[in-house]
Amino acid sequence: MSEAHLFVIGILLAWMAGIRVYLTVFGIGLAGALGWLDLPPALQVTQSWWVLGTSGALALAEFFADKIPGVDSGWDLVQTLARIPAGAFLAAATLSPDGELSTGVLAAGAGVALTSHLLKSGSRALLNTSPEPVSNWTASIAEDAVVVGGLSLAWAHPVIALVVVLAVSVLAALTVWWVWRRLVRGLRALFRSPVEAPAASD
Repeated sequence: MSEAHLFVIGILLAWMAGIRVYLTVFGIGLAGALGWLDLPPALQVTQSWWVLGTSGALALAEFFADKIPGVDSGWDLVQTLARIPAGAFLAAATLSPDGELSTGVLAAGAGVALTSHLLKSGSRALLNTSPEPVSNWTASIAEDAVVVGGLSLAWAHPVIALVVVLAVSVLAALTVWWVWRRLVRGLRALFRSPVEAPAASD
């Protein structure tokens, strides 16, 4: 596999870590442990049973926590401490043939993980302004599906996976923008003075 393909895979893993870090680590480690993937030396640590057990348990906890409005935003805030460093490590480890991690790739992975993390946490925080939980559950399940699908595609078809990731990122950004506009309009209507209200209706 060329360095360009490995770079794309590393960026994809960093992006997915910004959304579901434990599921990403568990998926990579499980694929390596079962012999589905020949992992680079620096990524082989994810195959150890203690990493698989810990990441699997935390992925299960995240699956439920992420579907409870309000709890998901608190979880996202705490997981900033895990998602960004993990994204940096996954990106650099993918491109490391000898286990040495490049500072430049670490920085790129951290930036990508931070971007996807902010998109995810920002969109979920805005969705939580709605009292109904359906939109929250739908967003959470969609994120689960995208990460699982992305992991499946990353090694086999990295370019396709990258296109999917870019499309989802754009969709998330548009969702944040749309919900933010609705929220701002609602707040303006709520705080509009009684004098301004009749004038606005004329």
